[in-house]
Amino acid sequence: MAERAPAAEKVAAVAEITAEFRDASAMVVTEYRGLTMKQITQLRRSLGNDVTYTVAKNTLVKLAAAEAGVEGLDELLVGPTAIAFVSGEPVDAAKALRSFQKDNKALVVKGGYMEGRALSAAEVDQLADLDSREVLLAKLAGAMKGNLAKAAGLFAAPASQIARLAQALQDKRAAEGSGSTEEAVAAVESADAAAAEA
Repeated sequence: MAERAPAAEKVAAVAEITAEFRDASAMVVTEYRGLTMKQITQLRRSLGNDVTYTVAKNTLVKLAAAEAGVEGLDELLVGPTAIAFVSGEPVDAAKALRSFQKDNKALVVKGGYMEGRALSAAEVDQLADLDSREVLLAKLAGAMKGNLAKAAGLFAAPASQIARLAQALQDKRAAEGSGSTEEAVAAVESADAAAAEA
């Protein structure tokens, strides 16, 4: 009976870590040797609600990774290991880890996993250099807004010119009974030039 309880706990732990692997959009493997429990708590808070920072035995993590179909992490799973399972934006998590690491040198980012492949520590650092999804969307929206304003101006200008041309044609025909299109266009252009000077 005494041996069964730890085995059941291990099975439950592996199942829990496997679920975290499957649910995560990315994960970052860290070494936390030298961090106090207070610092680990601060790190968990700084990572936010979209990241679960899990400390686990490497053997259990390897079993869970294999069960979840995650490959390429075995060489990272050496020494005291904790994994940041990211369910939200990976860029934000990488930024938070790097920010925490600046003040807490004991935290070491060993690598990670995202989009079906293992990442080196340098690649995780490069991820932290990227703009977050929200920033990229804001930049895209700004660029689109500027282009849409230009397009609206281009579309509006010919429509107003056509309306003035049609009105000039109608006025000219009414005044003279008939007139050439060239004369009407010249009338619109002179009216535009006069409006631009005013």
